[in-house]
Amino acid sequence: MSISRILIVGLGSIGKRHLRIARKLFPHANIYVLRHQTSDEVPEFANGCFFNVEEALAFAPQIAVIASPASFHINAAKSLAEVGTHLLIEKPLSDLSEGASQLLELCKKQNIVLQVGYNLRFLASLKHFRSMLMSGVIGKILSVRSEAGQFLPSWRPLSDYRNSVSAKKELGGGVLLEFSHEIDYLRWIFGEIEWVRAFLGRQSDLEIDVEDTVHLTLGFGLPENDFQLCGTLNLDFIRHDTIRQCIAIGERGSLRWNALAGTVELYEVGGSEWHQIFKQHQQRDDSYLDEWENFIEAVKENNPPLVSGEDGLKVLRIIEAANESAQYGGKTAKVQYLHTTG
Repeated sequence: MSISRILIVGLGSIGKRHLRIARKLFPHANIYVLRHQTSDEVPEFANGCFFNVEEALAFAPQIAVIASPASFHINAAKSLAEVGTHLLIEKPLSDLSEGASQLLELCKKQNIVLQVGYNLRFLASLKHFRSMLMSGVIGKILSVRSEAGQFLPSWRPLSDYRNSVSAKKELGGGVLLEFSHEIDYLRWIFGEIEWVRAFLGRQSDLEIDVEDTVHLTLGFGLPENDFQLCGTLNLDFIRHDTIRQCIAIGERGSLRWNALAGTVELYEVGGSEWHQIFKQHQQRDDSYLDEWENFIEAVKENNPPLVSGEDGLKVLRIIEAANESAQYGGKTAKVQYLHTTG
């Protein structure tokens, strides 16, 4: 399959990144952007713009990246799936699971690829972390601790954080959806999340209408011989010491992944310090390039992508369980995976 018609939906910071990567990978393709703001200016790397869905559908794109706010993902994706367009949907799949199952069914019916943009899975450091755990380097895993945080106003310093997608509930904002990367990689590495206990709150004076702090306790898999792997996940928009890391505690030591440093470190039984066992400096585009290559391979070879639509829907189910738990004061909420499709 020769790809010559590409559509980018949305031209925020992530849309611009995907546009740049699409042009790098397909220098001779016709690449158009679907925007909601009319303009005579043609964005760099694009051949032109559309300002309504009808024009975009008439273009008959072979592949499309949906990088608009999360609350608009499903409607745009359904329209494109109807005309047979393969889809790379930026994370999260949507802000709600409603409509997502129908989208997955439609994609299956149309025999098109739907990949969700959880690009952390393509980081060499995270893949090494997962591989080491699977090899049993620390033995049986007893506990998991994950955290991610960054001060929202300094995240995108060239724009007003109050107008960002992250700050607005109607656009699918909030730290839980914004950092849903963490939920995706935790279930990818440690298994399906069966239940959640949650606190969600706005702890700061940031001018936003969504939560800026989340504390989750997660239960992985089903109990076996009175043991169930549990973990904690802490997310926030308020800390000034930017962090993204995960620590797995095992019978024979601990393993730590640091996304910002690109490292994996081991603390062995009887040791006195962490030892670095992996390090790779990656440019910001690298994981997105790998994500794109996986997507294109899935399209051309008719293979499932690394991060499927079902993966994206399961993350939304976990987020819904977290919201339910928080609503009832942190009571355990079982994740409802019913009605998901392959």
